[in-house]
Amino acid sequence: MKGIGRKAKAAKKFLCPLFLAAALLLGGRAPAAAIDFKVSGEWLVGFGAGTGELYSKYREPASDRKTRTNSNDMFEANQRLRLQLDAVASESLSGSVGFEIGDQRWGKAEDGGALGADGTNVIKLKNAYIDWTVPSTELSFRMGIQGLALPNAAGGSAIMDGDVAGVVASYRFSDAVSLTALWMRPVNDNFSDGYFDKSSDRAGYLDNMDLFALSLPITLDGYEITPWVMYGMLGRNALRGLDAVNENEPWETSDGVLGLTVPGLTPGFNFAGGSPLTTASTGKAYGSMFWAGLPIVISVLDPLNIEIDLNYGYVEEMGRFDIIRRGNAGDIVRGSTQRQGWLAKALVEYKLEWGVPGILGWYASGDDGNVKNGSERLPSIAGAGNFTSFIGDGNLAWGSFDDSCDWAMTYSGTWGVGLQLRDMSFLEDLSHTFRVAYWGGTNSPSMVKYMESAYSWRDGYGGDGPYLTTNDGLLEFNLVNQWRMYENLELNLELGYIVNMLDQDTWRKGGYYGGAGNGSFERQDAWKAQLTFAYSF
Repeated sequence: MKGIGRKAKAAKKFLCPLFLAAALLLGGRAPAAAIDFKVSGEWLVGFGAGTGELYSKYREPASDRKTRTNSNDMFEANQRLRLQLDAVASESLSGSVGFEIGDQRWGKAEDGGALGADGTNVIKLKNAYIDWTVPSTELSFRMGIQGLALPNAAGGSAIMDGDVAGVVASYRFSDAVSLTALWMRPVNDNFSDGYFDKSSDRAGYLDNMDLFALSLPITLDGYEITPWVMYGMLGRNALRGLDAVNENEPWETSDGVLGLTVPGLTPGFNFAGGSPLTTASTGKAYGSMFWAGLPIVISVLDPLNIEIDLNYGYVEEMGRFDIIRRGNAGDIVRGSTQRQGWLAKALVEYKLEWGVPGILGWYASGDDGNVKNGSERLPSIAGAGNFTSFIGDGNLAWGSFDDSCDWAMTYSGTWGVGLQLRDMSFLEDLSHTFRVAYWGGTNSPSMVKYMESAYSWRDGYGGDGPYLTTNDGLLEFNLVNQWRMYENLELNLELGYIVNMLDQDTWRKGGYYGGAGNGSFERQDAWKAQLTFAYSF
């Protein structure tokens, strides 16, 4: 009887959010017009194996103890369900709510995938917003938690592409020209206790980040141009006390304070002697942020397609922090938290009957080796590059068998060039995409002497991708196969491999202790194989 009671409580906890959502959407009366409800969704069931780690072992600074990094399972099975419910009153008024059940790792109790299937924290709110149009005008609004991506071309957005709370207003001047304005609030009221930047600080004080953007989409015959700008306000406590942003993991300082490294907004790495997030102190209440972009798509030469995307970003310095130079604990450098940089990326494709061959490439500014003037890498909020498989090409292959197989890539501090054969098809309903790409770094090797350890290049996994110097390189191969078995069921097989050419001699110069005690790592290649069944409706 006790077991039955526990199962009933678990079922109640599981279903309450769905019942509540249904009550909110279905319970009220609509005196003016009937509401048309539409349901859509996607089921994913996937099986994956691989490792995204670029090193197999590392040795701690000033010790001979070696630690293996391949601690995650190399094979796992997962499933995920996303449900979207639209309540449509008319073409001018509708509301949407989306739920995500998963990712559920088979066998893991917390995810609901273990024996008995009684999981906790399984149902998540994906988005919830309303769409409405001002009567008798071309002005429309979307308000609520929604998926937002800044205008981009050729390889996805390096700045912002994710779910966030905000308001988007759009006005159409003509079929060719429109204007979009948005305000979004990615972070607020996460700073509650623990570390306070100033004695006057208190819970909920100066802990918001607000972003304001304007874009001007221009669509002509064979051309698409969308210039955009974005200004942001970053409170001095906005990044303190967070649990996770862009899949970064929280870490604990020596004084027990939870902080979070946010590679996209600060210099972004754990430097010897300190981190800019928790050790930098400033008298400023807010810091300014600024981004600009110019994505261009040229299709007038069809079957030739050309995409170009230019980006610039700046985040104001919010205090300075101490960095210990390699080999001398008394040699302290004052690092700046400022970050600014730029990125150019491009894609050229030619459509043929059997597929689409193309050339892709990018170049981003990198750190100049002087920490006193901050970072010269492009800052970002939640970048989502998609040129290659490990960068995150957006295909249906997905899974949690090794989180490092899916790098949240912003291209910052890197350059690359690649060839791809996209959507090759020789049999009906079966297509293939093959890519080969070389990555290099644009960061100065002299930055390494400020890093905490000889393997500090991996700190950027959660937001920028691996930190690469001009001495480092990666060679990536991808093969993605898609078979549409039925109209609503697709089978996706993805294979990826990275030849690791990180320069170990360069990174041995890093670390607090310097010399022979700076630590080391054993290099390894990365690979993954994922099979996913996707049912969409």
